[in-house]
Amino acid sequence: MGRAFVRAAADAGLDVVVLDLPGAIEAFPPPQGVRAIACDASDEAQVVAAFDAMAKDAPHLDAFINFVGFTNEPRPLEAMALAEWNEIITGSLTSAFLLSRAAIPLLRAADSAAIVHVSSTFGVWVPQSGFGPYAVSKAGVINLVRVLATECGPDIRVNGLAPGITRTAFLDGGTGRPAKQKKTDTEMVAAMVPAKRIAQPEDMLGALFFLIGPGSHYVTSQTLHVNGGLWS
Repeated sequence: MGRAFVRAAADAGLDVVVLDLPGAIEAFPPPQGVRAIACDASDEAQVVAAFDAMAKDAPHLDAFINFVGFTNEPRPLEAMALAEWNEIITGSLTSAFLLSRAAIPLLRAADSAAIVHVSSTFGVWVPQSGFGPYAVSKAGVINLVRVLATECGPDIRVNGLAPGITRTAFLDGGTGRPAKQKKTDTEMVAAMVPAKRIAQPEDMLGALFFLIGPGSHYVTSQTLHVNGGLWS
């Protein structure tokens, strides 16, 4: 999803900087002209260093989009170790706090700025077992959007995007992370969706460009659901 947006943003002439895991950058180099900075979003020191490096070339940010989130093998909470719970909560929710905190000074330096945090349908509706910490973290992201919108307004608009299940590497574990053994049953999910298919990354582009663009200047604290009607 992030790669699809980066390509579209670069094609539109935007100056884009990518923060990603080293393995993801190596496996999927960004388009020519797009700078990539290696960063583990769950590591406070790496996040601070990444934004410091960005600030040397960019005095301000007009928009920041956070796509970070992952889950491990599906496992019910009663069988889950605390370490696994903490790993997913830290990787999918605490990372959003760390990234936001680091981005805010550069965003405040812009004339008008926006943050978009990518949540998930699982943040409001949990139709399958085994995704507890991921669902909880993405629900937290939705409320983090509200908190940041209150604290950062009027200088920075903060909104969320909640995709339905999307055909990305996330279904198999996520880019830069070990592959999952148990694959997502996409045919079963597609049968539940009124649109009768799961999403493609490109299905999210219109919503993302809207949320960072001039057409949403009076939109903040909202989470836009793009899920083919799976939840409303």
